[in-house]
Amino acid sequence: MAEQLAAKKSEIAQGEAHRVVVDGVEVLLCNVGGEIYAVEDICTHDGGALDQGQLDGARIECPRHGATFDVRTGEALTLPAVMPLPKYPVRIDGDDVYVTV
Repeated sequence: MAEQLAAKKSEIAQGEAHRVVVDGVEVLLCNVGGEIYAVEDICTHDGGALDQGQLDGARIECPRHGATFDVRTGEALTLPAVMPLPKYPVRIDGDDVYVTV
């Protein structure tokens, strides 16, 4: 596991999700109440990208089949997804967002 600079916090507005690639892994950075969370940008139901989905509070909805996940924990909240999203540690240093994958 290696920590990498992934984005600038100022690039991710509150209530928004921002897709980045960290060490070859597609990661979705989500700003929930000013806190940044990182989960894998792949729905565990069918492998679709979540970055085109709607972030509502801490809940991201997959645009393909409507599965929802809590971006703070990765937990699958609704069917058809049952497996959680991989979640990654985030460290903020000033405006820099570092993610460990």
